[in-house]
Amino acid sequence: MSVELKFDEKGLIPAIVQDHYTREVLTLAYMNAESLAISVAEGRTCFYSRSRQCLWRKGETSGNIQRIVSITADCDADALVVDVIKSGPACHTGAESCFFQPVYLSEELKPFCYEGLYKLIAGRKSDPKEGSYTSYLFDKGIEKILKKVGEESTEVIIAGTKRDREETIFELADLTYHLMVLMVEAGISIQDLTAELEKRHVIDHKVKQERMQ
Repeated sequence: MSVELKFDEKGLIPAIVQDHYTREVLTLAYMNAESLAISVAEGRTCFYSRSRQCLWRKGETSGNIQRIVSITADCDADALVVDVIKSGPACHTGAESCFFQPVYLSEELKPFCYEGLYKLIAGRKSDPKEGSYTSYLFDKGIEKILKKVGEESTEVIIAGTKRDREETIFELADLTYHLMVLMVEAGISIQDLTAELEKRHVIDHKVKQERMQ
């Protein structure tokens, strides 16, 4: 291991577990040198329980294991981010993430929070549900998803042409949903889209036309 990690006085280091697909924070756990070595060797998360004072492999009783994509240390080397692909809920309550109890949400920024919907859609890809339309789209693949994006785009055009405000809102919502399905399928995050928009600065700058010339 190239990084010299700094464990605390009890020999522990906090490990923030993050979903590889949605970037959602799943849980905050702790590792010691042994559990970290096991995690690296087995490619799945193993933690140290401070309450039971013993090692525990995530999913050893529930079956909800977490396959490790990467482990990254912070700038001080005293905390870790563990990027995982999970096979089930991360929380012992059955929730997808341990972090689900709201403490504060800005009313000003709330209308712009698409992350929640994106996470739900991504969850239907990583953990398919029987009878779920979203899981059905992922199962059918990119051609089906693109076909639906095309169909919904046409519906938006028709509604907009009629200047029917309510129908346009309805069809825009359908299109937005299917675009998010496409984003998840293509591995594009909300942050990727936001970063691209921020790079353009001026909203009437004809970026696409210039690229095509």
